[in-house]
Amino acid sequence: MRRSPAWLFRRGRWVVPYQAEAAGSTSWEKVADSIEFIPAEYSVKSQPESVAREMLGCGPGDVDRLVGAGLPFEERAGERFFDANDLYNLGMYSGRSTTQPELAFRMLFRFAGRPVEDLLRPKTWDVRVRLECVECAGRAPWHFEEPDVVRFGGRVEDVSRPEPGEGSARFAALVTTTGARTPIVSPVLRKLVREYLEAGYRWQMIPVPMQSDVALVHGLGATSCIAASLFLAERFREAGYRAQAKRGWFCGVLGGALDLPHACVEVEDDDGALRTVDIAKAQLAARLPDDTEAFRELCLGSVYNKVIPSTASGNAPFGRHECGSPHPARIHADIRAVRRS
Repeated sequence: MRRSPAWLFRRGRWVVPYQAEAAGSTSWEKVADSIEFIPAEYSVKSQPESVAREMLGCGPGDVDRLVGAGLPFEERAGERFFDANDLYNLGMYSGRSTTQPELAFRMLFRFAGRPVEDLLRPKTWDVRVRLECVECAGRAPWHFEEPDVVRFGGRVEDVSRPEPGEGSARFAALVTTTGARTPIVSPVLRKLVREYLEAGYRWQMIPVPMQSDVALVHGLGATSCIAASLFLAERFREAGYRAQAKRGWFCGVLGGALDLPHACVEVEDDDGALRTVDIAKAQLAARLPDDTEAFRELCLGSVYNKVIPSTASGNAPFGRHECGSPHPARIHADIRAVRRS
């Protein structure tokens, strides 16, 4: 098993041991060797080689080297196709600073180096969700796991819920989130979080169905928001705490027109209050060159306004159609910030 820890929390501070390894002109062969490719049973090779070259900013010879280093592909009609997650992870850890995943990551997380007070104020989102039933078997009710922000001081207004029907449906609402500093009180919970961060699991982009296979993900030395949340929730329960992994959305991404499902852990702390542990965002923010310590600490117990929690559990789908189709419903979220005058 290859394991290249990318973010660790040691002796009360964050360190990034992988950063020096990835910096500079790391060869594509070395980058390929440093990540875990998506196993065949979860891999969907839908991206043509032209997309791979565009995402990674490389030429045909570089793609040949990646394939030679183990990058899985399928050949159809004389063209090679790759899994989008594999391409994202290669770009994310290339150390070149110019690949599409690296540029997108820095833009997505630019807020993490700013004063956290911006993340604690109320913020309103225009939430629009399209639900699609694959091979729909006919008219039937829809079930959608709605935004669940009221218990965290937010509100939901102008709600339009899916009506019984076939094929597709829509949910819409104005959702106001807010933040609050509520760091973890329990030394036991903080110890369990610290142990997970010190274990050296490396965040990678992973298909949602695979993220629920916690043993497989961690066995590869990798992690993701769902896998980490499911694992930590179980560890918290084993320690005697009420905890569950919950799904939601990470908002304000590329203008909003991007479905970014998210997961975290909700746990009842020693003082009886509910705490939220957003372990994946803390890990990712640690990769930035900026000072993100205040944001990372916010992720360990507090809530902030860029996440909309839902009623869905950590490994459950956001929605389903009761028609009897054997395929899960496809959920596409478009979440955009509302500017209040």
